[in-house]
Amino acid sequence: MFNSNLPEPDLLKTLLEPLLDDFQHWFEQSRSLLESEDICFLGDEQQADLLARVKQAQQEVSTAQMLLKLTDGQVGVETAVLIPWHQLVTECWQVAVRLRLQRSSG
Repeated sequence: MFNSNLPEPDLLKTLLEPLLDDFQHWFEQSRSLLESEDICFLGDEQQADLLARVKQAQQEVSTAQMLLKLTDGQVGVETAVLIPWHQLVTECWQVAVRLRLQRSSG
């Protein structure tokens, strides 16, 4: 999951910290939506599954943030870990957009 052989810890820290903060922001927004809304087009089971995946991703991002901080930028995050987070954020955005469109049309 983490790669400790990367050079330039300052560069890594400069790029990775804001990226991880963005993931936390969007996962928190998604979690709030999924916990507070009944999203009929998802169904209860799909909504619960999406919420569980968001919570898991939040924990993973928190762990990455903690390791980055504790190692003063010496630990990075593998691309293979970032891609599923990005896909999950995109999935959550799509749900939010669809919900907004549904509300505005009816």
